[in-house]
Amino acid sequence: MAKGIPTRSEDYSQWYIELVKQADLAENSDVRGCMVIKPYGYSIWEKMQQALDKMFKDTGHVNAYFPLFVPKSMFEAEEKNAEGFAKECAIVTHYRLKADPDNKGKLIVDPNAKLEEELVVRPTSEAIIWSTYKKWIQSYRDLPILINQWANVVRWEMRTRLFLRTAEFLWQEGHTAHATKQEAIKETEQMLDVYATFAEEFMAMPVVKGKKSENERFPGALDTYCIEAMMQDGKALQAGTSHFLGQNFAKAFDVKFSNKEGKLEEVWGTSWGVSTRLMGALIMAHSDDDGLIIPPKLAPIHVVIVPIFKSDEEFARISEKAEGIAKELRKQGFSVKYDNRDTQKPGFKFAEWELKGVPVRIAIGPRDLENGTVEVARRDTKEKQVMKMDDITSSIPTLLDDIQKNIYQRALKFKTEMTTRVDTYDEFKKVLDEKGGFVAAHWDGTAETEQKIKGETKATIRCIPLDAAVEEGKCIYSGKPSNRRVLFAIAY
Repeated sequence: MAKGIPTRSEDYSQWYIELVKQADLAENSDVRGCMVIKPYGYSIWEKMQQALDKMFKDTGHVNAYFPLFVPKSMFEAEEKNAEGFAKECAIVTHYRLKADPDNKGKLIVDPNAKLEEELVVRPTSEAIIWSTYKKWIQSYRDLPILINQWANVVRWEMRTRLFLRTAEFLWQEGHTAHATKQEAIKETEQMLDVYATFAEEFMAMPVVKGKKSENERFPGALDTYCIEAMMQDGKALQAGTSHFLGQNFAKAFDVKFSNKEGKLEEVWGTSWGVSTRLMGALIMAHSDDDGLIIPPKLAPIHVVIVPIFKSDEEFARISEKAEGIAKELRKQGFSVKYDNRDTQKPGFKFAEWELKGVPVRIAIGPRDLENGTVEVARRDTKEKQVMKMDDITSSIPTLLDDIQKNIYQRALKFKTEMTTRVDTYDEFKKVLDEKGGFVAAHWDGTAETEQKIKGETKATIRCIPLDAAVEEGKCIYSGKPSNRRVLFAIAY
């Protein structure tokens, strides 16, 4: 167990908070509800960015940047979107401060510097982007527009938790415009697949792909698709969303194009995004009581080498060999840290790098030099093995690949075990109370039933799985007919 961190079974919430801080991922800032992402944490986010950015570009998208501020009237133009985010909006009303004549050294808002129109600090960028697209789109020849933006957004959350829910967070938001409904739906589904592939192949986190119920849909969307993941405490986490906007934003911002027949039509749109919430998902899906477990594809450091020595002469000999191994591994594209600090003992270093989730640790001592071996420890299983020094550079790639697969399979097994089918409301409540996880149950399709279940149990419909089989049944709450099961869970 990591020092000062409770176990997951003792206090899962505090385990998460302390792990984020002690593993040097992030800390609370002096601005209420905001966070400082520290270099080690940001390097994981950079890895996520790099992988996703390539996947976006491979599917034909390009990056652009739009303003942080949205004129209030523009934001209000899309009524449903504005209503959906109204309670979370931060507003800029003035553009200047001045010295307080009654209190030396203090600053006050200059009443003469009031903005003619108040500005919303973007909670999402549909309004500013669709008002821009109006200028860019005249003809079918201008379509499709496939743009992604890496940015920050502000949603004034009252109850915050590092990475999972903060007033300001980092994300990417895709905004695309299309000539046909079919093309826009295809785009929405394609980006959901991109997110699912990223979650499973890079984060080693199995997900369920599905559609949101009407209650859980993005404001202004006709359909919201999502990927849902299961955390180790039995709660679900929405890991990414892709929205089919229909023509809602085109209508709100009067975005029309001349089709091939010369007739004016409104553009079809999509938007899709993931955020630094994925950092929270990564931690909660895999880590243990001793610290982080990071899948190799997202690890800032793949291999750490720790020397074990008593004399300067031993240290010099070990360093020569360790630096040679590090050089060869770096040639293969791996990130290697040679921890040659003489201010800390090996045991301290072992615990530190275990806490930070480095996938592979290599220890080299004087006896290893004599035998031509090293000790290799893997973070996921904590298994140790002695390897020939000459085999290290050829063995590490295979080992890292095995670790990546093992972390995924372990999470998949857990998700499967934490998915329960129920047929009655009593069963439903019992599973939520005693086990948690995903609960597959029949639902009558009404918002009223969904709200009543949420009010009584705190469980929401996480999604209607895309692969849900047609299955006649009765709603667990109302007893009305249902033709497929949906996934309920208590969620973050």
